[in-house]
Amino acid sequence: MKVRFEWDPEKDLENRRKHRVGFAQAQLAFADPDRVIAEDTSHSTGERRYFCIGRLGAGVVTVRFTYRGDVIRIFGAGYWRKGKRVYEQENPLHGRTHGRAEGDS
Repeated sequence: MKVRFEWDPEKDLENRRKHRVGFAQAQLAFADPDRVIAEDTSHSTGERRYFCIGRLGAGVVTVRFTYRGDVIRIFGAGYWRKGKRVYEQENPLHGRTHGRAEGDS
């Protein structure tokens, strides 16, 4: 089953200006096998909202999203320190990539 993503193009442009990451790039965080998915309980009012925290290149990106049927709708993304801390707590071995430390064979 292929996951579909969507977003508002104007929100994407605003996010790129403000946080320097576009939503097309941010969706790659979902492909990180060590990603962390958490519910955003402080901003979930009418619909449930979530965070996906995952590696994107050399950094850790936090993606704010919701589910709309079988589609993941992205509405925010950035390189936020809190997301990086959560990612590192859940993946305690520094540099871990899919169950192995970097350099391990």
